[in-house]
Amino acid sequence: MTLYYRDDTVQVTSESIQAGGQLVRIADVAYVWHARGATTMAVRSRILGRGVLVLLLSLPPLIALVCVVSLVWSAQDRGEWKPALLVLAACAVGALALLPFLELPLGWLDRSYERGNRVNELWVQHLGQELLLLRTPDALRFGQIYRAVQRAVEQQGEHR
Repeated sequence: MTLYYRDDTVQVTSESIQAGGQLVRIADVAYVWHARGATTMAVRSRILGRGVLVLLLSLPPLIALVCVVSLVWSAQDRGEWKPALLVLAACAVGALALLPFLELPLGWLDRSYERGNRVNELWVQHLGQELLLLRTPDALRFGQIYRAVQRAVEQQGEHR
């Protein structure tokens, strides 16, 4: 027996698929496909959170750009470049010092995209009937499970 995938709720082996309290023998599976399911509140909130995070990450550089342009403009009008350059240098050093703190929100953004923005469903044709095995909004996990089921079914087909 070959283990293709296993987590807390799903196990895919060369002999069977266990998902959602169902046990399906690989030998009884004729076809595997996926479909897009109805959007859930979790998916909508993930998309909204992603948008808010992008907005919050975009605002400081835009505000800094407006401040730099206005500072350069006023320094040009008054002809006093030394104080303007000192302020710009201090802001650049401050921005570089804060750069490592961007790791956390950028990591959140990365994981948000990995998890996807829709609900995925895994279907099989089992003993002549269509059977929904899994429904999840986690795109990364879904892809791993779907590929494991495909490999198990393909391997079974080669051994027939």
